[in-house]
Amino acid sequence: MQQAITQCLQPIIDPDFSDHSHGFRPLRSAHHAVKAVQNGIKQGYVYAVDIDLSKFFDNVDHDLLMNRVSKWVDDKRVLALIGKYLRAGVSINGKVEDTLRGVPQGGPLSPSLANVMLDDLDRYLESKHYRFARYADDFVISVKSFTEGERIKAEVVGFLETLKLPINTEKSQVVPVRKLSFLGFVFKGKKIVWSPKSLANFKHRIREITGRSWGVSWSYRYLQLRRYISGWINYFGLSEFYRPVPELDHWIRRRIRMCYLKQWCRMKTRIRKLISLGVSTKLAIYIGLSSKGYYRLAKTKAVQMGLNNDWLKAQGLVSVKEQWVKFHYPNG
Repeated sequence: MQQAITQCLQPIIDPDFSDHSHGFRPLRSAHHAVKAVQNGIKQGYVYAVDIDLSKFFDNVDHDLLMNRVSKWVDDKRVLALIGKYLRAGVSINGKVEDTLRGVPQGGPLSPSLANVMLDDLDRYLESKHYRFARYADDFVISVKSFTEGERIKAEVVGFLETLKLPINTEKSQVVPVRKLSFLGFVFKGKKIVWSPKSLANFKHRIREITGRSWGVSWSYRYLQLRRYISGWINYFGLSEFYRPVPELDHWIRRRIRMCYLKQWCRMKTRIRKLISLGVSTKLAIYIGLSSKGYYRLAKTKAVQMGLNNDWLKAQGLVSVKEQWVKFHYPNG
């Protein structure tokens, strides 16, 4: 039902939306919003008004939302259907509770309704000739000074009150763009870089997939790595900072080698496997007899020679560097 309404509703409402709205719209993405902020930095907008809407999807006022939907939709049957969807209730511990406010997250209709609700905000900011970028409920207003930012922040917070949308006062602030984090990215100078938090999440997931005690087949492990790394680069490949990219490859390969060593835990097995991979008998015996931990051994010359980069690639390991280069230079 939601998908059917969305497919009919979106062609009607989307052409009227602001060009500064990039979320859940055809031919637009989070990357467009991030680049819009970057373009502002290049033009001297070195401060950002970063306003955090507190639990936006939980706090949308149904009456205000339906009033705005009716600007585009005059069919009462469709309006009634959307109203039922909003007030359908939720099941908590087997008990149905009424939903008096908010838009259910996760459904195909919710993003479109979010854009409808925040279209008034877009129009307000445009009428003031402010430079901004919005992706769903995340938006940033670019300004040239801290004083200007504080004034605009007060104005916008006041306007959001008319929409009955509370803000998170602790997270809403005016900051230099070098301290801004927007949609998983930060800005170093005029360059877009993935945020430290995004990188930490990436490493956490890689550690899970390359956990040496995860008892899955190698084909499945490589499949999960390929899916996750490819998906992550499809989004975070927007980062223009190349230096950490090869380091991630080194780190991932070391963790993979560690997993193989863990699997070859017996001395004879480890020696036999390394020799079969072209490692000299002397070095293989040295690794086999070593009491060092798996992660330390994974960095030794013998292990790197046997489980070399080409061999790992042949097994199915994808390269972060190759994916990043392909993202930035798709035509080679």
